Amino acid sequence: MDKVLIRELKVETVIGIYEWEKQIHQTLLIDLDMAWDNKLAAASDDYQYALCYETVSNRLTALITEKPIELIETVAEMTAQCLMSEFNVLWVKVAVMKPGAVPTAKSVGVVIERGHI
Repeated sequence: MDKVLIRELKVETVIGIYEWEKQIHQTLLIDLDMAWDNKLAAASDDYQYALCYETVSNRLTALITEKPIELIETVAEMTAQCLMSEFNVLWVKVAVMKPGAVPTAKSVGVVIERGHI
């Protein structure tokens, strides 16, 4: 199985359940593993057959920052659904990390997998 990867996509957004969190921007780090058949892109060296990581990154940043969200679980699910519906990714693994959310941990997060190969 071929995959396109994005690691530590940094998104500054309003995220959290507490009132003070709803007044500030916090950093989320997102890792993506996306099933994508890279054979045609590689054989032709043609961009039109590739899954563009810049386009994906820009779309997800816009999606996650368009309105306040309370849970990183919601961010993960929105991300997976966007990739599957707008980019025709058949399977995706999404990890959303929230650094500094717990003072005694470097980061906390969730991982989901959606779709099938």
